[in-house]
Amino acid sequence: MPLNIPIILTWLRIAMIPLLVGLYYLPESWMSASLRDTTASLAFIFAALTDWFDGWLARRWNQTSSFGAFLDPVADKLMVSAALLVLLNLDRVDVMIAFVIIGREITISALREWMAQIGASASVAVHWLGKFKTAAQMIAIPCLLYYDTLLGIPFAAIGQILIVIAAILTIWSMFYYLRRAWPVIRAKTAQD
Repeated sequence: MPLNIPIILTWLRIAMIPLLVGLYYLPESWMSASLRDTTASLAFIFAALTDWFDGWLARRWNQTSSFGAFLDPVADKLMVSAALLVLLNLDRVDVMIAFVIIGREITISALREWMAQIGASASVAVHWLGKFKTAAQMIAIPCLLYYDTLLGIPFAAIGQILIVIAAILTIWSMFYYLRRAWPVIRAKTAQD
């Protein structure tokens, strides 16, 4: 396993997951709900920034690796799933939205893995639709974790709107990837 700054940042993102979840198990006598939500929101924003930064560093310093390419999306999906489960527990996100987003991540990850095994990974390469979905999620989740108004900005309402947009983009991008993969899937299953 290579060890460089981009991979360390990815491991840091994974290590932040128990911190994010653990904040919601602290008694209010240790940390007020407002401080907890602010801390969780900032932790998620930091993790999202490390996601962008580790990719940028890996390309800039030519430190890309197959392990890093594997670990980075796993870290993202774990962080988003953990945050959605916390938000579900807090009743700040609908069950169907959390299910759609997490279910899509599992489905497309499995599809990409299978397509890579049969040498057809180009069919499900990252598309701009997936990037918009990710951006909507990465903005919605900290807004929903914060769930308050700051300087007249209603973060809870913004988060609610953006998570619905993220869910719509999630479904749209899933069907896009499945449609792209369908000819390969059909040809492969006809051979088996």
